[in-house]
Amino acid sequence: MTTENRNSVSRRRFIATAGAASLALASSGFVRAQGRKTLKVSVGRQPWAAGNSPVTKYMMDNKTFERFAGDAGYDLSVDWRDYPSAAPQVEAFVSGNLDFGMWGNTPIVRLVAQNQPIQIISVGEGHFRFVLATRKDSPIRNVADLKGKTVGALLGGDPYNVLSQMLRYELGNPDPKAFGITVVNTPTQAQAATIPSGMDAAVLIYPAFLKAEKELGTVGIINSFGYTEAHYKGPAGEGAGILLPSVRKSAFYPDGFYLHRSFWIGSRKIIESDPKIVTAFVMAQQDAVAKLSKEDPGKVSELARKYWELPPELGAKVVEDDVLFKRGWCWPTEGDAAALLETSKSMVDGKLITKPLTWDQVKGAFAMAAPLDKAAYEKTGRVPDAAGFHDKNAKDLRGAPVWDMQSWGART
Repeated sequence: MTTENRNSVSRRRFIATAGAASLALASSGFVRAQGRKTLKVSVGRQPWAAGNSPVTKYMMDNKTFERFAGDAGYDLSVDWRDYPSAAPQVEAFVSGNLDFGMWGNTPIVRLVAQNQPIQIISVGEGHFRFVLATRKDSPIRNVADLKGKTVGALLGGDPYNVLSQMLRYELGNPDPKAFGITVVNTPTQAQAATIPSGMDAAVLIYPAFLKAEKELGTVGIINSFGYTEAHYKGPAGEGAGILLPSVRKSAFYPDGFYLHRSFWIGSRKIIESDPKIVTAFVMAQQDAVAKLSKEDPGKVSELARKYWELPPELGAKVVEDDVLFKRGWCWPTEGDAAALLETSKSMVDGKLITKPLTWDQVKGAFAMAAPLDKAAYEKTGRVPDAAGFHDKNAKDLRGAPVWDMQSWGART
């Protein structure tokens, strides 16, 4: 065989071999592509509230949920939905039109008590400041002055529960009717913050209060942390920053009159069919919390400016309050779960439910998502360590992480 013929055969063999290799690689890639699952999920958020607003904006801007889901073998698309409060979000969730949602203690307790198929995934925000507010010329200066008056609060939501706890520890009874107080439902915080005609005071979320204080002169009396606000005048003294003695009797102390926690909720359907998606969601949330916790609070608040309508110096106050940024992590703990248990007791007093939750019911609401949380915890660096969960110097109630069920102990 001539040299030319040998070269020709070699070229043909190379081409054939390369072609076979290419087909093998293409086939492998085809199989991988076929092995990926295309999925669309809906996620409800409350951007007018607190820590969930900048966290979800970071997740949306950086597509971190999609990225972590991609690592788990999914081609994910996310339908992010804005809700003004818990009620319409809960309605969508219960009707099967929402995969992930976020709302506070009160509606969660209601749903657990009704045996609705929800599972609690992670802390969405917490240690939210609620302010009992009024007009700047109002004679209402303390909680006792509310007797016989009309107060705005979101019925069935955390603002009403906050009012109930303020009455419990300041006046001795959580029922507004015991003091002739008429409660008016205020589903829109922006309107409530104006303290409209026919209303003497209102319980406001902190962003709404700060905006109304700056623009309308709305004034605060006391807050849910148990401290007085600037308009206060009463047995504890006058002015802002005084710790009310009654708050030390609260089951939620040191969090305050009320242990506010909002949780991310997942449907059992998505947890059972696509558990890796739940882990991916929590990883994306933790990624945002960890990074934003290291940023200047005013800069973080800018992510929520469209909704809070606050300049950085005021928005920073909302960020600094939030338990997510105080901790730097989003894992639910025994203390967070206890918020549901204790809230259920106060809801019985307020005649919102007929009997309190049991500890088994509370644990059951976390059970399916707990191992998925643990997987996210391990994949994101195991922060905090065990000592961090049990830090006795922390300003928030903590305890064992949700997946460490055996160490929770008996609570009745």
